[in-house]
Amino acid sequence: MSKSNIPSAAPAQAPTILSQAKPAGGTMGSLLSKVPATVKNSSTTQKVVGGALLALGVAFLATRSKKAQPSPEAATLDELLYFVNDRIAGYERAVAESQDTELRGYYKQLVSQSQQFSTDLNTYLTREGGEREESTTLKGKIYRAWMDAQAAVTGRDEKTILGANIFGEEWALKAYKEALADQTLTGALRQAVERQYRLSQKTYDRLQKLVEKQA
Repeated sequence: MSKSNIPSAAPAQAPTILSQAKPAGGTMGSLLSKVPATVKNSSTTQKVVGGALLALGVAFLATRSKKAQPSPEAATLDELLYFVNDRIAGYERAVAESQDTELRGYYKQLVSQSQQFSTDLNTYLTREGGEREESTTLKGKIYRAWMDAQAAVTGRDEKTILGANIFGEEWALKAYKEALADQTLTGALRQAVERQYRLSQKTYDRLQKLVEKQA
């Protein structure tokens, strides 16, 4: 991805990930409409039950008590780290579930990469006066719990695992875009986040190619 594609400003009144995650109410049908395509390909029963849980996870994304932040930079990093820590948990899960030696090796690399992302961002966060952030999003917790329930019933093939990774990477990319678009990050800190964003995009592109190879 070229540097020119990195977000430089937030669109006027564009909804953020967090604002989209506020309880929205609505019917079950409207909630299910938020389910990603990778989930819609599952069996009917799993689609309905899992889709409802996943939609609720999206609706209540990052619902938590807010810690006082000493600076706008720290606040942005704190929010972004929730998604980076989701990335770690997601790829650790993929390592545990995959039976493909090559894919497991790739997932292990992504675990290490994500852990380094978290370490780097937490270093900047503490420099800004914040506290280390090791938590994951509520959306991520609910999604992984649903995937556990689905795996217990139907098992997990490599294509399903890849699909879950793609969905998780999409959310990470949205979080990076939002962090870069609000213009609170500058200098070396912004460059570090931009670098992680580009690497996440490369990962997303590769996962898309890998899932296309699955029968």
